[in-house]
Amino acid sequence: MTLIKSISGIRGTIGGNVGDNLTPIDAVKFAAAYGVWLKQQREKDTYKVVVGRDARISGAMIQNLVMNTLVGLGINVVDLGLSTTPTVEMAVPMEHADGGIILTASHNPKQWNALKLLNAKGEFLDDMQGAKILEIAESDNLSFADVDSLGQITKNKAYIDLHIIEVLDLSLVTVPAIEEARFKVVVDGVNSTGGIAIPLLLERLGVDVVKLYCEPNGHFPHNPEPLKEHLGDLSEAVKKHNADFGIVVDPDVDRLAFMDENGEMFGEEYTLVACADYVLSKTPGNTVSNMSSTRALRDVTEKHGGKYEASAVGEVNVVKLMKKNKVVIGGEGNGGIIYPESHYGRDALVGVALFLSLLAEKNMKVSELRKTYPNYFMSKKKIELTEGLDVDGILKAMEHRYQNEQLTTIDGVKIDFSESWVHLRKSNTEPIIRIYTEAKSQQEADALADKFIEEISAIAKT
Repeated sequence: MTLIKSISGIRGTIGGNVGDNLTPIDAVKFAAAYGVWLKQQREKDTYKVVVGRDARISGAMIQNLVMNTLVGLGINVVDLGLSTTPTVEMAVPMEHADGGIILTASHNPKQWNALKLLNAKGEFLDDMQGAKILEIAESDNLSFADVDSLGQITKNKAYIDLHIIEVLDLSLVTVPAIEEARFKVVVDGVNSTGGIAIPLLLERLGVDVVKLYCEPNGHFPHNPEPLKEHLGDLSEAVKKHNADFGIVVDPDVDRLAFMDENGEMFGEEYTLVACADYVLSKTPGNTVSNMSSTRALRDVTEKHGGKYEASAVGEVNVVKLMKKNKVVIGGEGNGGIIYPESHYGRDALVGVALFLSLLAEKNMKVSELRKTYPNYFMSKKKIELTEGLDVDGILKAMEHRYQNEQLTTIDGVKIDFSESWVHLRKSNTEPIIRIYTEAKSQQEADALADKFIEEISAIAKT
């Protein structure tokens, strides 16, 4: 199965058969369903949707299909062209638009693309709204505009610059201190739009930038998920150029990871921990991350006198709990920073600016900063789904097997042990079961993950 309809949008591989993959027909159908749903929300004379994309090869094709489908529904489109997910999110309210669509499959390889759908606040749709759009798409109850009522497309290439200006204006971003520190940083933009936005931001902050894979041509030079095993070139570049640290983002620039001056990973999970440590030191309060994120955020939050709570996986779930708990910062352990003073969306630009502010204040090496945080180690593994595999049955069996442990079942099954935890869940973005574990050493985390993979495999065979 390569067409996935979920809380994270409509995602699939390019080419193949209609309904099985993300074909042009599917792109038109789901864009039309979104446009119809949008018009159902409020009756008015004109409607506007902001559309942007990452640099993947299929992006221009999918964007043109999506935009012209909206035009056919009588909806005006603001075309941001090559952009980032957080930039589109911010552009929606700035344009007083009714919604937005981002064409990106985030960390997935180049054969994937997706339609990520936003509301009028520039935030992702919730489960109920997404379900309604899927219902409209399957019903084929689509009515298009007559020739005198077609929408229009307006290009606006200014929003990455506007986004950067907004980040620099944040109260906790200490521009003079960052400029004075004269950092040297290597940026791996994975040949997508991070290669545009991140260097521009850094240059505005007086940082000496070394660009690695910053040509936005969609030819990803390595697996675009910003994990250690994919980042050998960045490690070498950081050491070769004697840089203070390295930055890597995913193709749509909502995930952020750092590499220290020795070419070692700071730890994707610790992006949020470090940014939260800085924000909480200035504005004490509560935090939220998802259930698959490190315990270190809880520890740092409690150190600053705040309360931590975990949500179900999925940005919309994190944002919902963040609003409920009135948190000052939150996000996801995959390097996603959500800072409400800016907007309720994962934003690597905001994360970079907060991290630089922290480093400038601490006046220490990135490797030294990492040692100031609680040391947890995570293992992130997966099992490919085969046809006929009863995922819900497997998770139920695991829940029963570990019923005497501390369990959370709002999203798959999370089992909390005294010194470790394991989270088992079906992915929203790929046809896999994710097995995330955390322990006091990498060996323990890997062993725990392997143990659960064996148990799941045994259950699947019964």
